[in-house]
Amino acid sequence: MNRIKKNNLSMLLLLVATYFLGTSCSSNQEKISMEINKGWQFSEVTKNDWRPATVPGEVHTDLLKNKMIPDPFYRDNEKKLVWIEKKDWEYKTTFNVAPEFLKKKNNLLVFDGLDTYATVYINGIEILNANNMFRQWSADVKQNLKAENNELRIVFKSAQNVVDSLAKKDLPYVIPDNPRCYVRKAQYHFGWDWGPKFTTCGIWKAVRLEAYDEKETEEEYKVPHKYELVQEKDTAGTSFYFKIDDKAVYMKGANYIPSDAFLSRMTNAEYDKVIATAKDANMNMLRIWGGGIYESDYFYDLCDKNGIYVWQDFMFAGTMVPGDKDFFDNVREEVKYQVKRLRHHPSIVVWCGNNEIDEAFKNWGWQKQFKMNKKDSIKLWGDYKRLFQDSIPKWVKEVDPHRPYVSSSPLFGWGKKESITQGDSHYWGIWWGIEDIEVAHKKTGRFVSEYGMQAMPNYSTIEKITIEEDRHLYSDVLKAHQKAGKGFTKLNSYIHRYFKDTTNVKTWSVKDYTYLTQCLQHYSFKNIIGIQRSKEPYNMGTLLWQLNDCWPVASWSITDYYNRQPKAAWYAVKEAYRDDVKPTIDKVRPIDLKLENPQITFKIEGNTITLKAVKAAKYVWIDIKGYTGRLSDNYFDLKAGEEKNITIQTPISKPEITITSLFDVLSRSK
Repeated sequence: MNRIKKNNLSMLLLLVATYFLGTSCSSNQEKISMEINKGWQFSEVTKNDWRPATVPGEVHTDLLKNKMIPDPFYRDNEKKLVWIEKKDWEYKTTFNVAPEFLKKKNNLLVFDGLDTYATVYINGIEILNANNMFRQWSADVKQNLKAENNELRIVFKSAQNVVDSLAKKDLPYVIPDNPRCYVRKAQYHFGWDWGPKFTTCGIWKAVRLEAYDEKETEEEYKVPHKYELVQEKDTAGTSFYFKIDDKAVYMKGANYIPSDAFLSRMTNAEYDKVIATAKDANMNMLRIWGGGIYESDYFYDLCDKNGIYVWQDFMFAGTMVPGDKDFFDNVREEVKYQVKRLRHHPSIVVWCGNNEIDEAFKNWGWQKQFKMNKKDSIKLWGDYKRLFQDSIPKWVKEVDPHRPYVSSSPLFGWGKKESITQGDSHYWGIWWGIEDIEVAHKKTGRFVSEYGMQAMPNYSTIEKITIEEDRHLYSDVLKAHQKAGKGFTKLNSYIHRYFKDTTNVKTWSVKDYTYLTQCLQHYSFKNIIGIQRSKEPYNMGTLLWQLNDCWPVASWSITDYYNRQPKAAWYAVKEAYRDDVKPTIDKVRPIDLKLENPQITFKIEGNTITLKAVKAAKYVWIDIKGYTGRLSDNYFDLKAGEEKNITIQTPISKPEITITSLFDVLSRSK
């Protein structure tokens, strides 16, 4: 009887402690754990201005929630928020510990993600120094805990300040092409040609207290499938394709970047939307690009469930690497942790060392740009080979010997003839090289893992992030949301060749300009994919750049940041990736078509819009004001006299609909 009372009391104490902590608690015979996700506060270091914080989260989103900064995505606010990344920030909370935890032999504080240079204190005692966003960190706090009011404090140093200091310390030795190379942190946080520069810090993943007597034995790893990357000599060069369980698979898909500049915003519901845009566009592969993050478990679960294979880069992109022991040791722990975390996912078919570093060192002119002497050049290339050709494949093999590994994507730059005959190819002659889209007939490689065409974001997004005075070409605000070098110039070059003379482009409305860029992207992806797929089995893969955006921006993405709504090109890709019909290839450029007023009429019955045209119509755009869902089709062609039914995916009452065709826009844009 007394024993029962004592057990009940212990359980009551545990429940009460958990309640007041605001934490979640789970237990079993082996281990008990408690999330520490409530009561957090943050402040700029030395300011002692403590405000409520959200964990997981990051400093930018905490500042925004406390109304201390404006919306970072609105207008040109990005440049007004640079000060945040130059400051150091600290987070703190207090928590109680139930007796059941203290009775265990081991009490560990576990951090699934700290971004990035973090010093952790428990009750004023330093227990941990972290320097890698991609590692799980833990510290034994058995001797530091007490039953009540444990203070957990984490101080984050400015990652930008740290890398700038490290780069300065190494002078005159320079590691191209950016000091971000020194830090194991999402590289896109330092800005990219489609992304903002918000160099974040914070507790970006879960924090918990774990208690156990004996460490759990690791489950035996069993490879989910037989994975092969076939690279065999043939009459044209060397093949490059994947076999899954001995069956060759043609890969159709896209490159995936982090879906938000602020990672804590990526809820499961957001991931559902993103993966749905891939699956519903008939894709079977996503390449997780090396400048972002190793994605959440939920992301890979969705890929597993939806039959989407994953090409997984390690998180290196576009820079050489430090060669010191500490850096290599740090990467070794990262690689082993992430591969062990992810290897059970059947969707992952290949590990790749990095994005574009091999070709960058050989082709991007760094030696001249950074006035590199021969000794430094030899050292940089030697450190590169040690990491990507020797060390990482060895570390991967130790924990996942069954999947293929490639050292870099690609091995040959798009200007090299080998890029067409062997290995995977990033073909950027279209866009960066300003080549005609038809060059794809001659420049389709064995597996094209990057290619693309830009477009403006959806016009509803432009309205959301601008005010009326911003909506002209090329306002400072629009330029703030165009990150690509000479982005508008390149867009105009293609519009000029494929849709309309751009001599007077500055007089066009932003809405019409946006429409034409989206038609251009639609035309480009439709035809490039059609050409590439027509070359199977010489070509065995097409991964467009890119599926998604991390903020509202002019980019190569086929979906919009807000609500993951399709851009025009998404509908073209959906059709081009179908397996039940052969993709079509246009033989005439839109600029050479003789268009007449299509005189489109439409009617609505329930969730169905029925359209009819008197004359043939091109790129018919249905715009429903305020609608955030998808349509069964959009930016489609209508034959003269043809009736077409379009389904509204999500019901909407009294929709306000505008119909636009290419004839309409060409007629009013002089």
